[in-house]
Amino acid sequence: MIKSNYHTHTNFCDGKSTAEEMVKSAIEKKFDIFGFSSHSAYPYKSSWHLNPEKHFEYSKEIQRLKEFYKNDIELCLGFESDYFPLICSPDKQRFLEFEPDFIIGSVHFVVNLDEPEKKGFPQEDSDIPVNCFSIDSVTEEVQQGIDLLFDGDGKKASQTYFALVREMVTSFDFDIVGHLDILRKRNNQLKFFDENSQWYKNEIEATAKTIAQSGKIVEINYGGIARGSLMDTYPSVEFLKLLRKLDIPVTINSDAHNFSHIDTGYDLAIKNAITAGFSEIQYFSKGKWHSQKIEV
Repeated sequence: MIKSNYHTHTNFCDGKSTAEEMVKSAIEKKFDIFGFSSHSAYPYKSSWHLNPEKHFEYSKEIQRLKEFYKNDIELCLGFESDYFPLICSPDKQRFLEFEPDFIIGSVHFVVNLDEPEKKGFPQEDSDIPVNCFSIDSVTEEVQQGIDLLFDGDGKKASQTYFALVREMVTSFDFDIVGHLDILRKRNNQLKFFDENSQWYKNEIEATAKTIAQSGKIVEINYGGIARGSLMDTYPSVEFLKLLRKLDIPVTINSDAHNFSHIDTGYDLAIKNAITAGFSEIQYFSKGKWHSQKIEV
C-alpha cells in the first residue's frame, strides 16, 4: 500500500523542524508520498501562521526539495488554510500564484457569531482583526475563550465550531477537510461538551451530510497522539462511521510538527479506518487523487 501524508508543518510556521529534515525522516520511515501544508491565514498572520511575505519563499523551498529528492520520494506542496468569515478562506483562487498541489481547509478560530462584538483576547503576534480564540490552543486559552466569548457555554462554542466547518465546506474550493472534531483535543481536561449528548450527535451528522454533498475528502488526522493531547484520531471512530455510511472519501494525515512524529499514530489511523468500515483511502499523486485498498 502506498504510504502517504499531506499534513505537515515546518519551521516556516509553527513546526519545529525544517522542511528538509521532514523529508529525510519521511524517506527513513518509508513514505512514498509526502506533502507539506504550512498554516496560512493569508493575507493575515499570527505567531503560528506562515507570514504572508514568506509564502513564495516557502513554496520555492518545497519545489526545490521536490526536485532534489525526486528519485527517493514524491513530494507535494500544499497549505492548511484557515477559514474565518470575511477574513481568510481555503479557496484555491487565493493561492493560485503559489501553485500548490492541494489545499487543506481547517477551522481553528472560533468567534461568537451571534455577538461578534464580545471582547475576547488578542492572538499572539496577530493582525487578525477579530475577537476570537483557537479551539485547539492550550487548555487555559480554550477555557478562557469559552468563558469570555460564550459566557462559559461549551455547547454553544462547539455548535459554532461545527457551523463554521459546514460554512467553509459549502463555500470554498479546496481538497481536504482538516481535523474534524478537533475540539475533542482539549475536552478531556475541560469537559465542555458530551460526545454522547444528542445535540452533539446532531452536529456531527449534519456536518457529515454537508461534506458528502461537497465531494471533499476528509483526513483521518493522528496529530494529537504525538503531542500527547488526544490519544486518538480526529475524527473519532463514531464520526468516521457516519462518513463511511455517506461514502465520504478519507485520507491519512500526520499533522506532524516535528520530524520524529511523522508516523506516530499512523497504524491507529489505519485501524480506525477499518473499524469504521473503510476498505479504501485516497492519495494524491502526479496532479490528481487516486483510491487504493487498505492493506495491513
